Amino acid sequence: MELGGRMLWALLSGPGRRGGTRGWAFSSWQPHLPLAGSLNATELVSHWTAVFEKRGIPEAQASSEYIVAHVLGAKTFQSLRPVLWTQPLTSWQLQCIQELSSRRLQRMPVQYILGEWDFQGLSLKMAPPVFIPRPETEELVEWVLEEVAQSPCTVGAQGGPLILEVGCGSGAIALSLLSQLPQSRVIAVDKGEAAICLTQENAQRLRLLDRIRIVPLDVTLEGSWAHLLPWGPMDLVVSNPPYIFHQDMEQLAPEILRSIFLEVDPRHPELVGSWLQSRPNLFLDLVAVRRDFCGRPRFLHIRKSGRQRGCPADAWPGPQPARVPG
Repeated sequence: MELGGRMLWALLSGPGRRGGTRGWAFSSWQPHLPLAGSLNATELVSHWTAVFEKRGIPEAQASSEYIVAHVLGAKTFQSLRPVLWTQPLTSWQLQCIQELSSRRLQRMPVQYILGEWDFQGLSLKMAPPVFIPRPETEELVEWVLEEVAQSPCTVGAQGGPLILEVGCGSGAIALSLLSQLPQSRVIAVDKGEAAICLTQENAQRLRLLDRIRIVPLDVTLEGSWAHLLPWGPMDLVVSNPPYIFHQDMEQLAPEILRSIFLEVDPRHPELVGSWLQSRPNLFLDLVAVRRDFCGRPRFLHIRKSGRQRGCPADAWPGPQPARVPG
């Protein structure tokens, strides 16, 4: 199970371990397009869908629809005004669509191409190399919201829970929870400078900076968790990393953990349960496993067993500019 321990720790290691892109080299090849005035949006979607399919681009039609809709000022093709479906496009619109589609041909994710993506009703800026939240992750947020509504013990001294998110990425989880739990506060940590800056920007755009502290922190470093102790016990810990936490969590659990929500690989719930059972000194129980919309065991709820710690202190330092140590 030491392998499991190493996998467990990797889960809390921040966004440097996350998928992302180091950049795309755009080729000069571009498929031929008719001149402006002879193509409408519907025809252009069909054209680029065929091009994407020929080049083996996943979700070819959805990709082309998002790109065309974006250039025409809508989030989805279906939300376009019907008149725009058949209205000829201008040369500028054709040029923009061709440029964005060329990026898709280089396998750049649509979310990076558009520069934004919706998550739990929030419009978030997206930029490489920061991890793009998956649709399943919205279910993790919904589960946390259910537990908060049903468990008075998760309510902190200020009327809402103090939440720690490990590996905040774009801030999708943290900002979704803040927007739906008006009395909550979040400590969001990540070891990646790009993630820290992106979460900061998204929090500012959504006017949530007053309730979130964004901390550059590599939780894999020895003693790193001590930086979080001044805020007192956390009511909830939530994370969406690719693996799971390591035996060094033994140093963390007695001090700040109360309830943890994780998104994991479907192969990991059994591993996590066995690992926790083999370490009773952690006083952590795997209390629930929830399946995603595809029916795969995707989310874990781990709870601290035994006597609960007190509520976090009332003190809440104001937001400060995000900085990553050199």
